[in-house]
Amino acid sequence: MAEDDQLAQRFERHRGQLRAVAYRMLGSVTDAEDAVQNAWLRLSRAEPDDIDNLGGWLTTVVAREALHMLRSRRRRREELVDTAATPLPDPVVSAVEGEDPEQQALLADSVSLALLVVLESLSPAERLAFVLHDMFDLPFDEVAPLVDRTPVAARQLASRARRRVRGAQPPAPDQDSASQRAVVDAFFTAANAGDFDALVRLLDPDVVFRTDYGGTRPPAVHRGADKIARQSRASRGAELHPVLVNGLPGVVTARSGRPVSIMAFTVVDGRIVEIDGIRDADRVKRLTASAVPSRERPREPGTARTPLAESAERFHPG
Repeated sequence: MAEDDQLAQRFERHRGQLRAVAYRMLGSVTDAEDAVQNAWLRLSRAEPDDIDNLGGWLTTVVAREALHMLRSRRRRREELVDTAATPLPDPVVSAVEGEDPEQQALLADSVSLALLVVLESLSPAERLAFVLHDMFDLPFDEVAPLVDRTPVAARQLASRARRRVRGAQPPAPDQDSASQRAVVDAFFTAANAGDFDALVRLLDPDVVFRTDYGGTRPPAVHRGADKIARQSRASRGAELHPVLVNGLPGVVTARSGRPVSIMAFTVVDGRIVEIDGIRDADRVKRLTASAVPSRERPREPGTARTPLAESAERFHPG
């Protein structure tokens, strides 16, 4: 076997871990893939025989690539006039049944969309220190050079990030996926019926609803059960597809078979505590390509319909 083929095989054994690191660092599957690809290019130009720990070397390269991308991203955001709200990170959207093994590996150890939202608020150095140490057990003496700090200072970065994550994350979602989905179905049933009281009962009093519209308008954040219940309304001509969004229940809204929005729900103790929505049609199409067909097939006569489709196919978030 050629040396290049052997090197490629060795790299592929680490790809899953590298994608997981990059995704947690960047909150974007596309950017994570770019960081991993850049690591491969660096490896192909290096002298692999001089690398004692290939996995560690590659992780370091991916971390440096991610850190550079985070700093560039932050500079671009600082140049924007309106920085009132941070765009939502890219979720991993998968079919309810038959989840892609690569996606499962990407989300191993559970990285919720809520956690990614919190990570977006950290500085690049804080995020790197937290991700590499708290999520991947990298010692601080290896983290420190990546952020140009001493090991003690790197530990302080991770500690500061940890406090912010603990303070901002919602409680752990319910473990029973069926009960979570039942709450989401009930939410759409109530929204479709215009049942305000039922909606309020399903929503936590302090529920947060974040919506990312892409470049068309700034992101929006709404809080409170009453306010969000009043915004929930039906919209004709839309179909909803149940999906998993970073492992939690979600829906994709489609019009004429074309996905146009994603909603992700965090359910705690039988109530919805967070809703995250993406309504940038081009981004939605890219994120849902593997989970929702681009054109829904006509339903066969007599085919059973799920509660979600039956009760909420006209729903559209406000």
